[in-house]
Amino acid sequence: MTTKRRRPAKPAAAPRRRGASRRRPASKRRPGFRLTFGWLMRAFQALAVLLLVGLIGWVGLVYAYAPELPDTDELWRAAPQPGLTFVADDGAVLARRGAYQARIVTLEEISPFLIDAVISTEDRRFYGHFGIDPFGMARALVANLRAGGVVQGGSTLTQQLAKNLFLTHERSFDRKAKELILAVWLETRLTKREILTLYLNRVYLGAGAYGFEAAARLYFGKPAATLGLAESALLAGLLKAPSRLSPTTNLDAAHARTEIVLEAMTAAGAITTEQALVAARAPAVPVSYAEAGTSGWFLDWVGRALPPDWKARASNLVVRTTLDRELQAAAAEAVGAALEAHGATGRIGQAAVVAIDRQGRVRAMVGGDSYGRSPFNRAVDAKRQPGSAFKPVVYLAALQAGWRPEQRVVDGPVDFGGYRPTNYDNRYAGEMTLADAFVRSRNTVPVRLVEDIGRRRVIATAQLLGINGRLPVDASLALGTGETTLLELSAAYVPFVNGGRFVAPTGIVDLRTEAGTVLSEGLGEPGAPFLSGEVLRMMQGMFHGVVQRGTGKRADPGDRWVGGKTGTSQNWRDAWFVGFSHDLVVGVWVGNDDNSPMNKVTGGGVPAEVFAAIMRAAPTPAPPVPLPGRVRQEVARADPEPPSRVGDIKLTESTEDKGFFDVLLRWLGDNIEPRTQPLRSTDN
Repeated sequence: MTTKRRRPAKPAAAPRRRGASRRRPASKRRPGFRLTFGWLMRAFQALAVLLLVGLIGWVGLVYAYAPELPDTDELWRAAPQPGLTFVADDGAVLARRGAYQARIVTLEEISPFLIDAVISTEDRRFYGHFGIDPFGMARALVANLRAGGVVQGGSTLTQQLAKNLFLTHERSFDRKAKELILAVWLETRLTKREILTLYLNRVYLGAGAYGFEAAARLYFGKPAATLGLAESALLAGLLKAPSRLSPTTNLDAAHARTEIVLEAMTAAGAITTEQALVAARAPAVPVSYAEAGTSGWFLDWVGRALPPDWKARASNLVVRTTLDRELQAAAAEAVGAALEAHGATGRIGQAAVVAIDRQGRVRAMVGGDSYGRSPFNRAVDAKRQPGSAFKPVVYLAALQAGWRPEQRVVDGPVDFGGYRPTNYDNRYAGEMTLADAFVRSRNTVPVRLVEDIGRRRVIATAQLLGINGRLPVDASLALGTGETTLLELSAAYVPFVNGGRFVAPTGIVDLRTEAGTVLSEGLGEPGAPFLSGEVLRMMQGMFHGVVQRGTGKRADPGDRWVGGKTGTSQNWRDAWFVGFSHDLVVGVWVGNDDNSPMNKVTGGGVPAEVFAAIMRAAPTPAPPVPLPGRVRQEVARADPEPPSRVGDIKLTESTEDKGFFDVLLRWLGDNIEPRTQPLRSTDN
């Protein structure tokens, strides 16, 4: 009989004490975090230490960087901003630039659209921060890190005001620290409304305008209180880059920035989507933009010549200019018509015109096809090769040295140190008079003349005529391989009209206060004559021959005596015609900004036609003013047997007595040291 084993009994569990918790073994507990009083105390202590360190650091920054802070009352004293009113020679207003603002305008005098546009774009949390916006700075930092460069700024309106009032625009830790300190200081001393008022009155908005009141009057001819949504958005957009986004020089960029401002206003809830769409479809156009379309280049040039202290005047100023409105309109129309008719076929991208009277007064100036698209002044700032339009300088120097228009010369192959220029038609005409060589613009003859009379003499003559650009010292000098501007070259022809006197071109008659007090005058006195009457008559006759029977036939307006000279630089890159009547010199240039060749455009083509059109629009003197020195229309073309020929040149001295300026010219030619430039050849 088998007996059944019994399992040992489990020991009885010890009785659980009342209140004892059921705890799992440490090895089986789940990981977690328990907020305890001790932890809270440690966190509070760490935060207190950080705040204390920050406070000590802030006090240290204030002590180290804060400048002597001015009394806030000084901030409300607006510095006067004189505006400029430009008037034509007949007293008609051409344009107004800048606007006089003698006081700080209040927020009630500024359009609500403009205030919303500025806050929405520049500092959306303006009313919630204490001068520094940590969230904005963090957002800008993240955006800049993602872009790999600076694409956003974290500065508040208060920081910008501090920078505009007290600091420079340099980027440095020192300047940024001062900016932060000053921003907090402004917030402790001023209300938000006061800060916003100062900002809207002090910020720079381009073209010399500080504050939105001045900008509103400058760009739109109205006070800031009456600005609409589109106008307000455009002005607020200028805060990013006043010069680059200027609506008078880059309207497309200004409109693109306006759309960004409208989007920001919509996102901020300042305007509805429908309002933004309406404003975007009808963007604002400044009143000064239309004015600049006809005389902008001239006004910019005149502005450079104003006395440097004019801004110190505490009143609006009036600039009386030399501009003839009718002649200016005729010049602009002639340029537009020429580019429309010949721009595509001739591959002509730009054109420029200058008209100067015998006193040196600039009567018209066109610097390109459109000032709105390109304010670059090609009449004043573009340095180009004049080509054959420089040849009158060579012939004048030759006449001063004793040559005469009736002397016979040889148009044939030449070689001066490897320089072998050819004529425009690649042919040689053989023996001819000096006058015929000038009229037909032969290239070899002036090169021979330069080598005969000396390059230094030619350069000295150019400088007496006011041509101060780079001129080469090699044989190519004769064919206009140096560089000059249309204004400079046109002014060099003025002595052939006014009796041989150089006078610097000017566009200012005088600068006055609104009350009429003359502050300064712009018209200068012409220099002493350096050309004899005989030389003047000979040069005028040759100039007239260019239009009558030479390369400039298309320049003949048909209603008055004119003379001039054509010019074409190497590979048809520049084409010129500079000519004159009894009291007016007109210079014309056509070409491309990138210096690319045109389609065989010469000075006797489009430029000569533009010259004729302008001359026909110019008033005819009644009775005609005689040209100084002229006793007949044209130099006689008799061909007596000359005492020498240019083929084997020997200088023939004039029998007339040499005056002071002849002696001076001879001395300059022998002693002046010209600047050098590599050899370049030109065409006709």
